[in-house]
Amino acid sequence: MENMPPGYRFYPTEEELILFYLHNKLEGDKECLNRVIPVVDIYDYNPSQLPQISGEGSLRDTEQWFFFIPRQESEARGGRPKRLTTTGYWKATGSPNHVYSSDNRIIGVKRTMVFYSGRAPNGTKSDWKMNEYKAIKGEASSSSNKAVPQLRQEFSLCRVYKKSKCLRAFDRRPPPRRDAVSYPFVQEAQRGSTSCDHHHNLPQMVERSSTSSPESSSSGDHAQPSLQMDVDNEALLDWEKVDWFLGSEP
Repeated sequence: MENMPPGYRFYPTEEELILFYLHNKLEGDKECLNRVIPVVDIYDYNPSQLPQISGEGSLRDTEQWFFFIPRQESEARGGRPKRLTTTGYWKATGSPNHVYSSDNRIIGVKRTMVFYSGRAPNGTKSDWKMNEYKAIKGEASSSSNKAVPQLRQEFSLCRVYKKSKCLRAFDRRPPPRRDAVSYPFVQEAQRGSTSCDHHHNLPQMVERSSTSSPESSSSGDHAQPSLQMDVDNEALLDWEKVDWFLGSEP
């Protein structure tokens, strides 16, 4: 990834995470995957330490980081996983959800977790979140199949990220353009005239904050002020002064 041109980044879909990365890891294929997504017991680290030990795929990323998590011994014996760190704990939120392929087949299960500082039940909720993915055994099943799929437990794949109040940088849209209409001959007439009366008839330029734009409201960024013509109940141009200006030209 270090040799890639600016603008390239590691941003796989959930289908790619499970069908390519996680499946190949479970089958022991493609050892080079560990360079892109390393094997890390993330519960030995606090969330703020994880970006520094991520793989080549997300080492320089500022928004999300990926890891393979080996099955804990307590899980292998049929117990529950321990999600404690030195400063807090990861807590599952909601119910696990199926992950579907592009042809609408169940390929895995996703569970979302939130990191809490301190110890339960008095922990403080943080902005750190995690999606944990597990693959199903055998072939992907149809979404109409009611049978509960069995999961591969040897490794899971997690995506760690920090909750944000705005869209990620690559999803943000540019602010609305600031297109102002220019009338050079009116500006020239304004400079050449000795009367102040014409100011009442010329377009007045006012600043307006764009608040209804979906781009500005969804991204969380403050929209740039734009220029708007204030023409309420006013003539757009004083044609007598325009005729005077045109008639004064050689």
